[in-house]
Amino acid sequence: MSIKTDRWYFEDFIPGKVIELGQRAVTEEEIINFATQFDPQSFHVNKEAASHSIFGGVIASGWHTCSMIMRMVVDGFLANSSSMGSPGVDEIRWILPVRPGDTLTVTAETLTSKISTSKPGRGVVNTLWKAHNQDGKLVCTIAGMGMFGCRPV
Repeated sequence: MSIKTDRWYFEDFIPGKVIELGQRAVTEEEIINFATQFDPQSFHVNKEAASHSIFGGVIASGWHTCSMIMRMVVDGFLANSSSMGSPGVDEIRWILPVRPGDTLTVTAETLTSKISTSKPGRGVVNTLWKAHNQDGKLVCTIAGMGMFGCRPV
């Protein structure tokens, strides 16, 4: 399914539904800028040191990868939804390094959804976000949950 243009409510998150969130190109400049500020390990910020690392070159911080995915999720549906935030992320996996020149394709799959029994008008949605590179290889997964308001009657 492609990105909807109307507002997203709890009822729209049906288990098995996959939302395609588009693509995003990754540059060396943004990798180094992000890591310089938030994760200044040598293989993220220093081309020479990175070339001698197990990665053979500069790679994106896993936190940068998560941030890029998060931006795509917000742009794809969260900003236009009844989101009430998230009680947390259950699992993050950095499967392959994200490198300069990669293009990430991101999807969000609804795993489960459950209406709240204690707080009327909302529910919890468990999702799995996946990022693949331009070669179709899975680079990162994020499993977590979000709270969404129900569609007004």
